[in-house]
Amino acid sequence: MTDTDLREDGPPAGLWERMRADPEYAPEHLALEAVTRLGPRMAAELVKLQGQNPGAPPDALADMIIYRYVNQSRLSGAVSGAVPLAGAVLDVGVLAWTQARMVLMLAANYGADPAHPDRAVELLVLQGIHKYTQTARTALAVARGRERVDALLPAERPEVRKVVLRLTLKLAQMAGVRAVKKMAAKVIPGAAIILGGVTNGNATRDLGARAITMYRLRLSGSALPRG
Repeated sequence: MTDTDLREDGPPAGLWERMRADPEYAPEHLALEAVTRLGPRMAAELVKLQGQNPGAPPDALADMIIYRYVNQSRLSGAVSGAVPLAGAVLDVGVLAWTQARMVLMLAANYGADPAHPDRAVELLVLQGIHKYTQTARTALAVARGRERVDALLPAERPEVRKVVLRLTLKLAQMAGVRAVKKMAAKVIPGAAIILGGVTNGNATRDLGARAITMYRLRLSGSALPRG
């Protein structure tokens, strides 16, 4: 998989534009787009996986799903670790998108509709962007109504550098990695390739474990905190 492949398999161009225009709500924009665009695809992916492993219980399939996306996340980190510092934005964006695919497929695996709007709420709670479902719902509603930067007056436009930094930090928070550490690692030749893959893989595995726990609880009748 090349860096070009990762770009094509990551957030679509329109989503990148919305996130750059509104970096403060980048996680919300990504969650909304992921559920709409990826939800149906992840349901189909689950059916395919089930067909390849007839009779496998949900927990066994969940392990396979996590294994798949941890490997994809590691490759994303290794490839983007070899590109210039600006690649940190691409890295965390692709990582967050890859993780969304995993969570939505895990949701489908435990009986939840991956295309339902509630999955966007759950993504944000699982990724630690919001602690409660109600605050996540409110933030998603705000994100839907935010103005685009190109609709603002020129004098109100923030500096591009600040926008990129804010976007990187918000996406890194969503993906469960420390943006400053990742970006600093990119100035160390060679080490960034290793650190990027390990960091991404560990963050994805941890998120997968949280998602499995949450969707198992949903099956037993428990719910996310609503405060």
